[in-house]
Amino acid sequence: MADFSKIPSSATLDIQPFKAHVSDEKLQQFKQLIQLSPIGPAVFENTNCDRRYGMKRDWLAQAKELWSTSYDWRKCEDRTNSFPNYKATVKDADSNEIKVQFLALFSEKEDAVPIAFYHGWPGSILEFYDLLDLLRKKYSPKDLPYHVIVPSLPGYCYSSGPPMDKDYDTTIAAGAMHNLMLGLGFGSGYLVQGGDIGSFISKILASGYEACKGMHVNMMAIPPPANAGELELSDLEKEALPRGEEFYDHGFAYALEHGTRTATIGLALSASPVALLSWIGEKFLEWSDEDPPMEAILDSVSLYWLTDTFPRCIYPYRGVILP
Repeated sequence: MADFSKIPSSATLDIQPFKAHVSDEKLQQFKQLIQLSPIGPAVFENTNCDRRYGMKRDWLAQAKELWSTSYDWRKCEDRTNSFPNYKATVKDADSNEIKVQFLALFSEKEDAVPIAFYHGWPGSILEFYDLLDLLRKKYSPKDLPYHVIVPSLPGYCYSSGPPMDKDYDTTIAAGAMHNLMLGLGFGSGYLVQGGDIGSFISKILASGYEACKGMHVNMMAIPPPANAGELELSDLEKEALPRGEEFYDHGFAYALEHGTRTATIGLALSASPVALLSWIGEKFLEWSDEDPPMEAILDSVSLYWLTDTFPRCIYPYRGVILP
């Protein structure tokens, strides 16, 4: 495999190699917690076949069995470590120091375009692995047209979290992402792509930082215009609007909980990995066109659990939910 790890000579940060690794002892404790975590009793709501009330008990039981027996976390770690992997300390927009972990494919082309890819919730750097694999199979470091940067957002996974003594939001976090790109030597211009929380980060960067020259987002929350009732809708819009209304009526409660009772849900889901799987697994199943493989969902939830991510990462919802 070609080496995409040559950091640009214009970088000014103290960039250190990083290796994802959880100790054998912690993994053993993790497996024991899974085995000891009970699954709630069967009731009408969790045996309904269409998941209209949330997680199905049968799926959760099957996932717990796989998780506690044959699931192999080391495979996920090995794939993480197959990419150039780093940590660097940067300042956010409020001058807090954040240790940011990021994956990268660095190009040796002088005119390579820097692009940062930002995940959301309940996502992580894992969602970009297929993209990174495609790029390093198609290109060599000498002809890769881009510098590809994939960070864990502040509070997520291998990056450090917000400060303990004050509130935090995406505007502050975006400053850390900007300073990472500057410190990598991309002050003359970079592009961003974001989904979910990453889309908010991307919009903040594109609208507030001169070095961010463009953005692409795959989630764009737009309130209806004042004359919405008078507008003629396309067939696609007629199909999409009821789906949006359905989501806000029946699928948005999680965001209200994250935004208004951040401490409570953070503590509750840090008490049991199976509880965390139920909360996060439901989202992967409901929000995907096709159900993702169970092992892929377990990878994501394991990463969250083993890095204490959940209670550290849901701060952005206050900015979305609260005035």
